[in-house]
Amino acid sequence: MSDLINKNELAKVGFVTIVGRPNVGKSTLLNAIVGEKISITSNKAQTTRSRIKGIYNDTDSQIIFLDTPGVQKPKNKLGEYMESEFKLSFQGTDLIMMIVDETKNIGSTDKQLIENIKNSKVPRILVINKIDLL
Repeated sequence: MSDLINKNELAKVGFVTIVGRPNVGKSTLLNAIVGEKISITSNKAQTTRSRIKGIYNDTDSQIIFLDTPGVQKPKNKLGEYMESEFKLSFQGTDLIMMIVDETKNIGSTDKQLIENIKNSKVPRILVINKIDLL
Protein backbone atom coordinates (compact mmCIF):
# COMPACT_ATOMS: atom_id res chain seq x y z
CA MET A 1 0.00 0.00 0.00
CA SER A 2 1.09 3.54 -0.69
CA ASP A 3 2.04 5.86 2.14
CA LEU A 4 0.47 9.34 2.23
CA ILE A 5 0.99 12.21 4.64
CA ASN A 6 -2.34 13.30 6.13
CA LYS A 7 -2.47 15.89 8.92
CA ASN A 8 1.16 15.16 9.83
CA GLU A 9 0.37 11.48 10.32
CA LEU A 10 1.37 8.52 8.21
CA ALA A 11 -1.75 6.98 6.68
CA LYS A 12 -2.10 3.79 4.63
CA VAL A 13 -3.86 3.96 1.29
CA GLY A 14 -4.35 1.09 -1.14
CA PHE A 15 -6.10 0.24 -4.39
CA VAL A 16 -7.99 -3.04 -4.87
CA THR A 17 -9.29 -4.05 -8.30
CA ILE A 18 -12.30 -6.41 -8.25
CA VAL A 19 -12.46 -8.71 -11.29
CA GLY A 20 -14.49 -11.71 -12.45
CA ARG A 21 -17.05 -12.89 -14.95
CA PRO A 22 -20.42 -11.14 -15.28
CA ASN A 23 -22.86 -11.65 -12.40
CA VAL A 24 -20.49 -13.23 -9.89
CA GLY A 25 -21.17 -10.59 -7.22
CA LYS A 26 -18.50 -7.93 -7.80
CA SER A 27 -20.85 -4.95 -7.47
CA THR A 28 -22.80 -6.53 -4.60
CA LEU A 29 -19.57 -7.02 -2.65
CA LEU A 30 -18.44 -3.45 -3.32
CA ASN A 31 -21.77 -2.07 -2.12
CA ALA A 32 -21.52 -4.18 1.06
CA ILE A 33 -17.96 -3.05 1.81
CA VAL A 34 -18.72 0.65 1.25
CA GLY A 35 -22.08 0.45 3.03
CA GLU A 36 -23.99 2.21 0.25
CA LYS A 37 -25.41 1.31 -3.13
CA ILE A 38 -22.83 2.96 -5.38
CA SER A 39 -22.64 0.25 -8.03
CA ILE A 40 -25.65 -1.05 -9.95
CA THR A 41 -26.65 -4.64 -9.27
CA SER A 42 -28.90 -6.58 -11.60
CA ASN A 43 -29.60 -10.11 -12.80
CA LYS A 44 -28.83 -8.81 -16.29
CA ALA A 45 -25.22 -9.38 -17.32
CA GLN A 46 -22.96 -6.42 -18.15
CA THR A 47 -24.72 -3.87 -15.97
CA THR A 48 -21.35 -2.41 -14.95
CA ARG A 49 -19.87 -0.91 -18.12
CA SER A 50 -17.00 1.15 -16.77
CA ARG A 51 -14.86 1.09 -13.64
CA ILE A 52 -16.73 2.18 -10.52
CA LYS A 53 -14.74 3.48 -7.54
CA GLY A 54 -15.82 2.84 -3.97
CA ILE A 55 -13.87 4.08 -0.97
CA TYR A 56 -13.65 2.35 2.40
CA ASN A 57 -12.25 4.39 5.31
CA ASP A 58 -11.31 3.46 8.84
CA THR A 59 -9.36 5.37 11.47
CA ASP A 60 -5.90 4.94 9.92
CA SER A 61 -6.36 3.68 6.39
CA GLN A 62 -8.28 4.04 3.16
CA ILE A 63 -8.96 1.41 0.50
CA ILE A 64 -10.12 2.44 -2.95
CA PHE A 65 -11.96 -0.41 -4.65
CA LEU A 66 -12.39 -0.53 -8.43
CA ASP A 67 -15.41 -2.52 -9.59
CA THR A 68 -14.76 -3.64 -13.17
CA PRO A 69 -17.05 -4.83 -15.95
CA GLY A 70 -17.52 -8.59 -16.07
CA VAL A 71 -14.88 -10.32 -18.16
CA GLN A 72 -16.09 -11.97 -21.33
CA LYS A 73 -15.03 -12.25 -24.96
CA PRO A 74 -15.96 -9.00 -26.75
CA LYS A 75 -18.63 -9.43 -29.42
CA ASN A 76 -19.12 -5.77 -30.39
CA LYS A 77 -17.77 -2.24 -29.81
CA LEU A 78 -19.32 -2.09 -26.33
CA GLY A 79 -17.61 -5.37 -25.44
CA GLU A 80 -14.29 -4.04 -26.73
CA TYR A 81 -14.72 -0.87 -24.64
CA MET A 82 -15.51 -2.86 -21.50
CA GLU A 83 -12.48 -5.10 -22.11
CA SER A 84 -10.26 -2.01 -22.34
CA GLU A 85 -11.75 -0.70 -19.06
CA PHE A 86 -10.90 -4.03 -17.45
CA LYS A 87 -7.29 -3.98 -18.71
CA LEU A 88 -6.79 -0.41 -17.48
CA SER A 89 -7.88 -1.44 -13.99
CA PHE A 90 -4.68 -3.49 -13.49
CA GLN A 91 -2.53 -0.37 -13.75
CA GLY A 92 -1.50 1.05 -10.39
CA THR A 93 -3.47 -1.39 -8.28
CA ASP A 94 -2.05 -2.86 -5.07
CA LEU A 95 -4.22 -6.00 -5.04
CA ILE A 96 -6.40 -7.89 -7.49
CA MET A 97 -9.48 -9.56 -6.01
CA MET A 98 -10.95 -12.19 -8.33
CA ILE A 99 -14.49 -13.28 -7.53
CA VAL A 100 -15.87 -16.58 -8.74
CA ASP A 101 -19.39 -17.94 -8.34
CA GLU A 102 -19.35 -21.43 -6.84
CA THR A 103 -22.47 -22.36 -8.83
CA LYS A 104 -20.77 -21.72 -12.22
CA ASN A 105 -18.18 -23.92 -13.90
CA ILE A 106 -14.67 -22.59 -14.51
CA GLY A 107 -14.48 -21.93 -18.25
CA SER A 108 -11.97 -20.69 -20.81
CA THR A 109 -12.71 -17.05 -19.95
CA ASP A 110 -11.91 -17.71 -16.28
CA LYS A 111 -8.70 -19.50 -17.23
CA GLN A 112 -7.61 -16.59 -19.42
CA LEU A 113 -8.40 -14.14 -16.61
CA ILE A 114 -6.33 -16.22 -14.18
CA GLU A 115 -3.40 -16.16 -16.64
CA ASN A 116 -3.71 -12.37 -17.00
CA ILE A 117 -3.70 -12.00 -13.23
CA LYS A 118 -0.68 -14.29 -12.82
CA ASN A 119 1.22 -12.35 -15.50
CA SER A 120 0.47 -9.02 -13.81
CA LYS A 121 2.75 -9.78 -10.81
CA VAL A 122 0.28 -7.93 -8.57
CA PRO A 123 -0.67 -9.61 -5.27
CA ARG A 124 -4.04 -11.34 -5.60
CA ILE A 125 -6.78 -12.96 -3.62
CA LEU A 126 -9.57 -15.29 -4.68
CA VAL A 127 -13.08 -14.78 -3.29
CA ILE A 128 -15.59 -17.59 -3.71
CA ASN A 129 -19.18 -16.36 -3.76
CA LYS A 130 -22.22 -18.50 -2.90
CA ILE A 131 -20.06 -20.89 -0.90
CA ASP A 132 -23.11 -21.55 1.27
CA LEU A 133 -24.62 -23.49 -1.65
CA LEU A 134 -21.89 -26.17 -1.56
